Amino acid sequence: MNSQADRTLHALKSQREGRLELDQRALDAAREQLGDGAVTPAYGPWRDDIVRLLNDALATELVCVLRYKRHHFTAHGLAAPRIAEEFLVHANEEAAHADRLAARIVQLGGEPDFAPDRLSARSHADYDESPDLKGMLRANLVAERIAVEGYRQMVRLVGDKDPTTRRLLEDILRDEEEHADELADLLFD
Repeated sequence: MNSQADRTLHALKSQREGRLELDQRALDAAREQLGDGAVTPAYGPWRDDIVRLLNDALATELVCVLRYKRHHFTAHGLAAPRIAEEFLVHANEEAAHADRLAARIVQLGGEPDFAPDRLSARSHADYDESPDLKGMLRANLVAERIAVEGYRQMVRLVGDKDPTTRRLLEDILRDEEEHADELADLLFD
């Protein structure tokens, strides 16, 4: 089986027989364009859409970092020290999410968009300047619930088009669900 036609016929026969076999054409294509690193031709037309989704998620995470940081430093009242500390923990975790998203964007051959003047427009969640602790908790819970829904939709959209990105999104989704639960506990205790 040396020719491309022979490999294609073999693959078709294997599929009819119900065997699982690798697509030799895709493996051969992976030998080309080595400068693309991990991005093989199998990413097809979805790569640009996935990079756009990741950049929007990056903007959301960065806006969340800023909101949590503001709330950490401006929280006041009897319960404030404990809740402010939780805001700081969440800010740091959101910053770690942003770093992971930016790294994946670069790995896919994209450019992470950190431009401050474009963050709010691309973010799914809002920045908030609530003056009281209850308002801060509520704003952060709303933002986390939006993040949960956004990541669920992204996981569904990416599906098997990019398993590595899907797993990254699932990991971040798990953290966002935990954040929402923690904030709901604080708000409704």
